[in-house]
Amino acid sequence: MAFVSSTKPLPSTLAVGLARTKLEVREFFREKEALIFTFFFPIIFLGIFSAVFSGTEFDGGVNAATYFTPGMIASGIFLSSFQSLAISIALERDEGLLKRLRGTPMPPQAYFIGKIGQVLITSVAQIALLLAVSGLLLGVDLPTDPAKWVNFVWIFVLGTASGSALGIAFSVVPKSGKAASAVITPVVLLLQFMSGVYFVYSSLPSWMQNVASVFPLKWLAQGMRSVFLPDGFVVNEPGGSWQLGLGAIVLTVWLVVGLIVAQRVFRWTRRDAG
Repeated sequence: MAFVSSTKPLPSTLAVGLARTKLEVREFFREKEALIFTFFFPIIFLGIFSAVFSGTEFDGGVNAATYFTPGMIASGIFLSSFQSLAISIALERDEGLLKRLRGTPMPPQAYFIGKIGQVLITSVAQIALLLAVSGLLLGVDLPTDPAKWVNFVWIFVLGTASGSALGIAFSVVPKSGKAASAVITPVVLLLQFMSGVYFVYSSLPSWMQNVASVFPLKWLAQGMRSVFLPDGFVVNEPGGSWQLGLGAIVLTVWLVVGLIVAQRVFRWTRRDAG
């Protein structure tokens, strides 16, 4: 007599990763601190800068809201990817959650799919809200040229991917979950000030521009300026060019570096666990 096994096949890594994504998104929107300091931070600052510099006209006839919109979009992507992942993973490691997850049948890749999926969803939602605020409330004229939106897509994808890989890698730097925010937030703030998010990039000291050009946020902000600022504004950029090709190379290099470093240094347990 033949017996037929009733055991169901295990779900695929992708299916588990998508289920993990739903969980990560729900957890993200339940955290008030994450919503304020990651999700709403660029939107709040865009409103503040637009109010403070109202009536100020930048080179090329660009008003404050229009100038600061691309920088805030770039900042939002970096906050949602690098800062959010670095802090949340450090906290989960410190609380022992990663160790418990590692002991389950869940494929390790599914955990990272869930984290990156959460970053993509929250980043898209954040940018959509920021564009709605800038376009409907602050009078920013959004691009109508399809080519600019094509550039927006690949800049967004590369920026999100590189920020996520670096966030996962950087999550091992804080010695504890409690120290994560104190270690990671100053790094992000420093890069924001140096990368043309809060100031006109060309007005920054040359040494500061040179340092910022090494890191991805500068190229993410410059790429977004190429999308949302008038073409004539390009004369105010270093070298009189948007440098999109060089920006793509830098972001790709940081993506590869982040992936390699994350693969080598990532830990599922705390340092004191051996």
